[in-house]
Amino acid sequence: MAFRSGFVAVVGRPNVGKSSLVNALVGTKVSIVSDKPQTTRHVVRGVLTGPDFQAVFTDTPGYHKPRTPLGDRLNRRVEEAVAEVDAVLLVVDAASGVGRGDAFVAQREVAPFRGPKLCAVNKVDLLRRHAEVPQLQAASDLAGFDHVIPTSAKTGRGLPELRALIAAALPEGDPLFPQDQATDQSMELRIAEVVREKALVLTREEIPHSIAVVVEEIERDNETGFVTVSCRLFVERESQKGIVIGRGGGMLREIGTRARMELEEVLGARVHLEIRVKVQKEWQRDPVAMDRWGL
Repeated sequence: MAFRSGFVAVVGRPNVGKSSLVNALVGTKVSIVSDKPQTTRHVVRGVLTGPDFQAVFTDTPGYHKPRTPLGDRLNRRVEEAVAEVDAVLLVVDAASGVGRGDAFVAQREVAPFRGPKLCAVNKVDLLRRHAEVPQLQAASDLAGFDHVIPTSAKTGRGLPELRALIAAALPEGDPLFPQDQATDQSMELRIAEVVREKALVLTREEIPHSIAVVVEEIERDNETGFVTVSCRLFVERESQKGIVIGRGGGMLREIGTRARMELEEVLGARVHLEIRVKVQKEWQRDPVAMDRWGL
């Protein structure tokens, strides 16, 4: 049997569970997850290698109507990702209902694509059984899909079938990444995203959208293996800085503690994490800052 390999763009409106689904398909965490829209800012590749195939999932930011230059950049990333792949997977949220936002993404990014098109109707674990069929039908009507599959990133329902269908949709070719590699992200980006994820989970209102994290230094002690990580967390206003730091530094300590626990698993070593908070006014509208941070 010939080996198959290729890239699969995972698209959808914000907060439908794209990153959770990619993590579940790959079998390990490659994308950060929160309940905040626009959690994903970078195009993240997760690599799933089977006995006779390798699928490289491109987890994209949620396609939306932008309100800032950052939003424009995120939408362009989706468009660029779809233009360079072998298959497209649209993810919709069955629990919140397939609607106009899904139709907007489907018509803009999925319908024009000439290769294999699949749709994952995600979060079906949150539906009552009789409510599932209408959501599957609504998803089917969005575009000319080759397959529409009910899935749950949480319970694993539909994932074996989805993996098999994706594998079959890929062209014949050699592996694109080493078999033991799960993502193409740099360690600096993985660390920065873990810190940002914890800040997203703990903050509310406008704060999550105003947070950016940049790793400044990673230093490993060759004798002890102990890793020191220094990073800077940016916000847009002084009032936001106070909220992120918290009373007596409590919020920042909690962000750091949660991030450090996960980073010790990622790095396989004890970690000392230093986070400094800095104000970069209106950085979401500052192309120089976004270029510098790789956004």
